[in-house]
Amino acid sequence: MTGLLWPGDHRAGRIFSDATYLTAIVEVENAWLGALIDAGIAPPAAHADLTAAISAADVEAVAAAAEATGTPVLAVLELLRDRTGGEPARWLHRGLTSQDVVDTALMLCLRDALECVRGELGAQLATLAALAETHRVSPMLARTLTQPALPTTIGMRFANWLAGLLDGADALAALPVLPVQAGGAAGTMAAATELAGDPTAALALTGRLATTLGLADSPPWHTTRSVITRVGDTLVTCCDAWGHIANDVAASSRPEIGELTEGGGGGSSTMPHKNNPVLSILIRRTALTAPALAATLHAASAASVDERSDGGWHAEWAALQSLARQTVAAASQTTELLAGLVVDTDRAAANLAAAGDLLGEQRVMAELAGRTARPDYTGTARHLIDATLRRASPYLMETP
Repeated sequence: MTGLLWPGDHRAGRIFSDATYLTAIVEVENAWLGALIDAGIAPPAAHADLTAAISAADVEAVAAAAEATGTPVLAVLELLRDRTGGEPARWLHRGLTSQDVVDTALMLCLRDALECVRGELGAQLATLAALAETHRVSPMLARTLTQPALPTTIGMRFANWLAGLLDGADALAALPVLPVQAGGAAGTMAAATELAGDPTAALALTGRLATTLGLADSPPWHTTRSVITRVGDTLVTCCDAWGHIANDVAASSRPEIGELTEGGGGGSSTMPHKNNPVLSILIRRTALTAPALAATLHAASAASVDERSDGGWHAEWAALQSLARQTVAAASQTTELLAGLVVDTDRAAANLAAAGDLLGEQRVMAELAGRTARPDYTGTARHLIDATLRRASPYLMETP
């Protein structure tokens, strides 16, 4: 799965691709069948390696058949029952409903995406911390509302970027382990209770499912979708931070500024003199589109009704897939951007000097306080950099 109209999509690889999601559906069915067998509900003869019965070649057929029922689950079940037969076919999916499988498979795909983003963030934090330390006193012109403001340092700029990345890392760290979904037809586990013989045994089945899949055991959450919206918000928080970095690099790489540039850059089809900040542009694109995808997740959650939502639930899937894949791609692009970032300290110092006298406010403040103006007009920049580096230190210790 590579999006021709989303340059960089290949960086997400198999993460949350259609083929990967199809595999996740089968993994859920396989794990539930195993739970029924382990609990002594289904006979040992029902055991089968369902994952071997479906492949990426089935994606198109399953996708087309999904329109008839509104989800891909029934089409997958028909293929599995046809290809396994016997007791596996008889016991397959017993006690589950389509939403259980769709939602739990989403969790498996999201887990992989979040782990990838977490790894990229770790690399970015290490790179930015080193840059902030290296350039903590390198002079630079601060700009507010696009205009020259006051002296600052390049290290302070990097510390601001670092703070945004830390917000994303904190949001990721605060996410709970993603949960399984096994509520049955109406979220009461009625069928599973009949199969297991009593409610306690039925609830134990979700624990078996969770253990097998490496997810958290959970009560049903069919129409309580904060699990989805919280992940979406976390991904957008990361994209916001990357967008800030990309915006600054794109602006600073203008020839008339020239303080920060991409290590590579891209060419033009008609103007050979150009060195376009392509990574920054693509990262900025993701930061611009991610909030709308998360908004779709919130709108879908707000549309929850009864014990299964009619359309709101369905609206989540593609939005979540797009948001996850695009975030993973942007994470990789930002890591590359920071690793290759070129800092021109001479140009930054020259731009600051060319801005003229920017220190009127500081002189007035010094006079008001009855003191002589300080020779260093960067305020508490060094202390603020140190504070941000201290905040980053627990994450830096985790970075291999």
